[in-house]
Amino acid sequence: MRTADPQHLSAHVKSIKTADVRKVIPQGCYKRSLSKTLFWYGVDLSIFLLGMVLVFSSSSLIVKLLGGLISGVATATMFVWAHDAAHGALFKSSKVAEVLGTIFMLPSLNIYRMWSYGHNKVHHGFNSFSPIDWIWRPLTPQQYQALSGFQRVLYRIERNFFTCAFHYLRRVWWEGMLLFNPGKDNQQRRYYRNGKIFSLLYAIVASALAYVFAGGIIGIICGVVLPFIVFNYYIAMIVYLHHTHPDIPFFDLKNEWSHTVGALYCSTIVHCSQFSKMLLHNIMTHIPHHIDIRIPFYHIPQAAQALKKEYGEYFHEYRFKWGYVCDIFKQCKLYDFENKVWMTFEEAKKLLGPQPANLTS
Repeated sequence: MRTADPQHLSAHVKSIKTADVRKVIPQGCYKRSLSKTLFWYGVDLSIFLLGMVLVFSSSSLIVKLLGGLISGVATATMFVWAHDAAHGALFKSSKVAEVLGTIFMLPSLNIYRMWSYGHNKVHHGFNSFSPIDWIWRPLTPQQYQALSGFQRVLYRIERNFFTCAFHYLRRVWWEGMLLFNPGKDNQQRRYYRNGKIFSLLYAIVASALAYVFAGGIIGIICGVVLPFIVFNYYIAMIVYLHHTHPDIPFFDLKNEWSHTVGALYCSTIVHCSQFSKMLLHNIMTHIPHHIDIRIPFYHIPQAAQALKKEYGEYFHEYRFKWGYVCDIFKQCKLYDFENKVWMTFEEAKKLLGPQPANLTS
């Protein structure tokens, strides 16, 4: 990772237009392959069903739990596949993408239509611009101090390595989907309500089948709840690592930010094993995806190579190591938007000095 002044570098990137950055991406990177798309659809589905077979066929609790873990990992990879479909990267037909994407989001209990709307327009439109993009938006020390004791506990849970799943569960799934209010437009309300109904029906049917054929409550836990929890952990951490690092700034002023800054400078490339890259459909090579969402996941590595030749000086990339990831979580707790500095809770307490409210609570 770099040690140069992030304000200087991001200001330089701001002068670059995203359209110009896209010009260095080879046209072959945009070519869809139906065979590759369906192949990985089959791989993800097979892994998920393998886990379900273990849950439903075994009387051993350990085997059932193993099956739930396997299906949970597959739920995350299926979600990543559906994520590409929602961007229009995999199919020319949006209807085909929605049908297959909706099916693949069912085990995660996510709503394809709602998720697509928020992710495509909010996150990709305004990545790292905190007034609009609220995913993993950090608080300032002053904002954190103004919270109630209970709200501080929730914030700490979200920004902890071991419990980060709570962020996606609370902010995205619960508040952003289940409680989402589409307004008074009846067509819009019906459009999003139907998506909720599909997810609800899956949860009911899957739970009923697990209860009857997989051992009652244990079956529901292993076949429905555990995959859902594993998914939330995977996705929460993946999205966190996409845009959070001690060297990566966040912005609260529009004149400091641009789409290119969010896509090129405030996104990461996290190098991991070849197996992990394939399993996660190259989602950790995230810069090309933010530069242009139309690139299918199987062409992301080629796009990254082309972008690095021209704009590599602005890349934030590192190799995945558990210890290093834990250090990122430890450092990136609160944020000073004016000076573009991440800080721990302890550092923030020293910055604020003696206060009536205890910052460390």
